[in-house]
Amino acid sequence: MTNRKTEVVVIGGGPGGYVAAIRLGQLGKKVLLVEKENLGGVCLNVGCIPSKALITAAKRVAKIKEASKMGITIQGLHIDFGKMLQWKGDIVKKLTSGVAQLCQGNGAEILYGVAKFRTANQIDVQTKDGSEVVEADHCIIATGSLPIQIPGFAFDGERVISSTEALSLPRIPEKLVVIGGGYIGLELGIMYAHLGAQVTIVEMMAQLLPGFDPEIVKVINQSLKKKGIPFFVNARATRYEKTDTGVRVYVENAGKEQVLEGDHVLVTVGRRPNSEGLNLAAAGVAVDSHGFIAVDKQLRTGTPNIFAIGDVAGNPMLAHKASKEGEVAAEVIAGRNATRDYKAMPAVIFTDPEVATVGLSAAEATASGREIRTGKFWFAASGRALTTGDTDGFIKVIVDAKSHEVLGLAIVGPEASDLISEATLALEMGAYAEDIGLTVHAHPTLGESVMEAARLAIGEAIHAVNR
Repeated sequence: MTNRKTEVVVIGGGPGGYVAAIRLGQLGKKVLLVEKENLGGVCLNVGCIPSKALITAAKRVAKIKEASKMGITIQGLHIDFGKMLQWKGDIVKKLTSGVAQLCQGNGAEILYGVAKFRTANQIDVQTKDGSEVVEADHCIIATGSLPIQIPGFAFDGERVISSTEALSLPRIPEKLVVIGGGYIGLELGIMYAHLGAQVTIVEMMAQLLPGFDPEIVKVINQSLKKKGIPFFVNARATRYEKTDTGVRVYVENAGKEQVLEGDHVLVTVGRRPNSEGLNLAAAGVAVDSHGFIAVDKQLRTGTPNIFAIGDVAGNPMLAHKASKEGEVAAEVIAGRNATRDYKAMPAVIFTDPEVATVGLSAAEATASGREIRTGKFWFAASGRALTTGDTDGFIKVIVDAKSHEVLGLAIVGPEASDLISEATLALEMGAYAEDIGLTVHAHPTLGESVMEAARLAIGEAIHAVNR
């Protein structure tokens, strides 16, 4: 029996789902947003926002300790971790309540419960008060992703933890072993190191941040060494034992076994799509061998009235990618001629220093058969970077050697997360190096370094030697 009817059901209230629901409401569609737990999904509750709050606080601690270089001596520094967690929680509550208000303000109804398909047009929703059957013309699946577990290291929430538990530990650990040297492991590992923990990072691949430009990784490696954070590459954690005070982790590295001690072992080896339990087969929706739902450029699945967005619809697993796809799916359902046609999708890592990339790397551009030129401007030559004390890293611009069209940009250094937006706009607009170079950038700013790198790529830089 159908309990209610609507035009669109959105399953999942994360940065893809709630954006889709809001946009559908704006476009005049009757929409029901089904969320099993908390609005905002992983990103707002146990991911992007709380992690960046703690990362920022931890970085502030590090900067305070370094202030003596500027002639500022601070004594009696104390970290109240409980208060820090409360501050983080207040930010999450403010944002999640804001999402609820935005949904309701745009006419989107919210239903808390677990959804499962009956057919392509009928969905069971198990709520705390019972079960409802919802009938809808269209559905958007936006169920996100889950942390990957590895053999021998099943999450127990206490000694073996995921990023979720790492953001709400009762106290700063004395020692922390991080398995996985990707962006999550490095972000959280550096955060706890800034707060005083002894952190060790174990990565199975040949470099930290697998897949990223080796020149970027070299800067991160140097920074880790400077911070006193040991790391191992080509290393594999094989097992662990619980001790009276924490865990003992066994690692194979260069043919030898090493033993690492920690209060906890944080496993951050990636995430997997959250596509199980939806009874997708009943709706005719298929998943691949990894659990991802295949979609076309309009985010349609193999069942035309069902759409999938965000992490569950494939890599890259980025909140802003999910939000963009949520808007596209909503507009397609509303009859607009929308498609997933973005040229550039930025990626940001909130390490210290930060990393941000967009477009093609130099290696990718070369592999595609393009002849390229690159311009690399070091922050050590930036007046603004020198005045902030953050001079590690560089900006690299990759351009077509003949046309000078901007193909990609990579940043490792201060405020990379904000600087990447100019590069993303440049790629989206089909800009050339000259477009960036001829644009007046305010002085003294970090943004000038984007201009200098672009001009370096075509041999016209002023504040660096052209080669």
